[in-house]
Amino acid sequence: MTARVFSHTICTLGEGAFWHPERAQFFWFDILGKKLLTRRGQDEQVWAFDDCVSAAGWVDHDKLIMASANALWRFEIKTGKREKLTELEADNPVTRSNDGRADPQGGFWIGTMGYNAEQGAGAIYRYYRGELRRLFGKITISNAICFSPDGGMAYFTDTKDGRVMQQALDADGWPKGDPQVYLDLRDQDFGADGAVIDARGNFWNAQWGASRVACYAPDGSLIEARSVPTPQASCPCFGGADLSTLFVTTAADGLSGDDMAGKTFAIETNTTGQPEHRVIL
Repeated sequence: MTARVFSHTICTLGEGAFWHPERAQFFWFDILGKKLLTRRGQDEQVWAFDDCVSAAGWVDHDKLIMASANALWRFEIKTGKREKLTELEADNPVTRSNDGRADPQGGFWIGTMGYNAEQGAGAIYRYYRGELRRLFGKITISNAICFSPDGGMAYFTDTKDGRVMQQALDADGWPKGDPQVYLDLRDQDFGADGAVIDARGNFWNAQWGASRVACYAPDGSLIEARSVPTPQASCPCFGGADLSTLFVTTAADGLSGDDMAGKTFAIETNTTGQPEHRVIL
């Protein structure tokens, strides 16, 4: 099915696609534009910040957890006020936050990376019940953080490396054992970017440079791919009344003469997504 433009707002680096299940409302970010965006009906709202912001999860009907370049915040949707929960590599001016998503156990995973994608400068963290713990280091471009429906498996990638990893989780959502390779995309001419897993356990990956979101089965086999009309697809999520609409952010950064670059798209699918999981602060 054809991708339609959901938002004509141009994002330099669209990311953090997120559907709030209680509000039935879509949120997304422009990381380099330092903005959080949302839309209800035809009304679009934008919050501007002094620092890069990249990913969110829902805490309750009116509050989000939000990642910025150097902190995690509690964000009040009604007022636009934010309160710092914890610092995130605040002593490292080289890095900023990037991809993130809530896990089924109530934790929030967030990745970091260098502003200029410095080799191995980033990491992946988990925030759970007030504790921020570093899980994986020496990450160049953190991406594809998502979770199996039963909460037993996490997925992530270092886009620079080209392999999507899967990590077994314990009952509290912490990693157990070592990560294993789920997809090896090192021979491809695109980068694995943001990802989300649907209710069937299929992995939907925005593929930077390929103008598409590709769907893979739990065993890693390719099921299908959905096209977007600009090369730099960055992050998908499922939303809409029955969670069957695939929203996809894109990036205009580095593209000139492409009037679709940086817009946000919606694609009707034949599958159902998982509701975004609630974060326990």
